[in-house]
Amino acid sequence: MSDTNGEWTMTAVRTGAQRLCADPSLAGPGRPGLVTNYTGILPNLDSTVDGAVRAGVPLVALFGPEHGVRGTVQAGFSEHEAIDPGSGLPVYDTYLKSGADLDALLDESTVDTLLYDLQDIGTRFYTYVWTMFDVMVSAARTGKRFVVLDRPNPVGGAVTEGPWLVPAFASFVGRVPIPIRHGLTVGELARFLNADAVPAAAGRPVELDVIAMDGWRRELYAAQTGQPWVMPSVNMPTPDSALAYPGTGLFEGTNLSEGRGTTRPFELIGAPYVDDRFLPAVRALDLPGVAFRDVWFAPTFHKYAGETVHGVQVHVTDPDRFQPVRTAVGMIGVLRREYPDAFGWRVAESGAESLGHRHFVDLLWGSDELRHAVDAGVDPLTLVPAVSAPADWAGDHLLYS
Repeated sequence: MSDTNGEWTMTAVRTGAQRLCADPSLAGPGRPGLVTNYTGILPNLDSTVDGAVRAGVPLVALFGPEHGVRGTVQAGFSEHEAIDPGSGLPVYDTYLKSGADLDALLDESTVDTLLYDLQDIGTRFYTYVWTMFDVMVSAARTGKRFVVLDRPNPVGGAVTEGPWLVPAFASFVGRVPIPIRHGLTVGELARFLNADAVPAAAGRPVELDVIAMDGWRRELYAAQTGQPWVMPSVNMPTPDSALAYPGTGLFEGTNLSEGRGTTRPFELIGAPYVDDRFLPAVRALDLPGVAFRDVWFAPTFHKYAGETVHGVQVHVTDPDRFQPVRTAVGMIGVLRREYPDAFGWRVAESGAESLGHRHFVDLLWGSDELRHAVDAGVDPLTLVPAVSAPADWAGDHLLYS
């Protein structure tokens, strides 16, 4: 949202981490551990770890997700430091651990409460929420409490977009059926997951508390919250990247560069085979809230590293009208039509992407419907559900209006 001059209106949002550091009793009794990384910060840019320790929260361990506690490694990897150098607390790596391995990790740590403070970006295939789910399941099995320190959904919480995951396509980029752009905060998502998915996996729900935010409303984007932006992962540098990601993240499942290895990942889309037909064709789709610019770029790593590729930059002109999933699916349809012999799909490889020899786009989309429709020449825009409100599917679990 913006005012009449086109400027962002700001709201002072107070996160769950801020509330905990102001009132350590919110952590409850016992021996808490903190699932976090460098996105767990306070408005003065101190870490939640440092703030909690200063406030007297008796932390006994830290738990790191993909990219690690300090965020030094690329997608598909984690750090392996045993001790956090700042706090001196032991660090346990949760990435790609689940089941008995994660249960044993939690028991080894001697915690009886798990606090969770990671900045999600509102997209089903972003792995932080599945770290949360896996730890919730393990906490339920091992009899530990789970407390979410809630944070804003940076792409807003007014809209749900994209298809639901089909259970047969579950992986670490989507454990449980939810839409691609889910529109929930992590606290709301934890409540939703704890109603059915956690009991189905663990045999019972976890003892769950959410330290809710003050001041967050569903229509707010990251730039309106008054909270500092810290890139949630090494390839999510700006709020603009996050706005585009629920759609352009699908290009990770294709043979186009999604901009990794540039300063604008998930905004720059291209390949060596793209020519001057692409820009006018995507502009002709007349997609809402977005404009496209002709670009050439050379990724420094990942797909086409060191090669010059041609494509477009996605410019979000109106976040309230922009539909990232619809936008990316329309772009994919154009590419398949204009470059039938060059456009292709990536096969899932390892780690978070691994599921037999399936195509990675199937894991991202949540089924093989998109890939089959595109390959058959069907207009893929017909597969994109109409946008809806999160209240339509998660109503009783919502915490904010």
